[in-house]
Amino acid sequence: MPLLRLADTIESVAATVARLLDAPATLAARAYVGWVFVHSGLLKVMDWEQTQALFETEYHVPLLPPHVAAVAGAGGELLFGGLVILGLLGRGAALGLFAVNAMAVISYRDVLFGENFEAALGQHVLWGTLLAALFIHGPGRWSADALASSLGGRARSSATTASSPPA
Repeated sequence: MPLLRLADTIESVAATVARLLDAPATLAARAYVGWVFVHSGLLKVMDWEQTQALFETEYHVPLLPPHVAAVAGAGGELLFGGLVILGLLGRGAALGLFAVNAMAVISYRDVLFGENFEAALGQHVLWGTLLAALFIHGPGRWSADALASSLGGRARSSATTASSPPA
């Protein structure tokens, strides 16, 4: 029995630590993966001629002409990356950025699945995993979505109180 109590105590302490780390860890994941894509989008926009050339010669995006794919890629990285960082429209933003990441892997598959590019592919897998976790678990307590929900709840609570007859 003492062993079971020790296991329960360890589990209780671990659960408390996990609760304390949940919000900052989720924020760190959002900031990291969001910044990776925002930075990539900024680099594309800053040298648009080079970006268009890459989409014409290197990145083979299925179904889209190269100039449309370049705009969609840079736009998706900037829009969804920024939303992920803020935790605004959290699940939708994570799903959108996951799609951008998947399209990047598909479009550059000849290189990423080639010899000596395991680390580059591994980064895309890491980013996809973080984005999947953000989609599944949401953007966390330290997010614009949580703030909006909190303020919306207070507004509804105030409205209910204001319209209730006095006791």
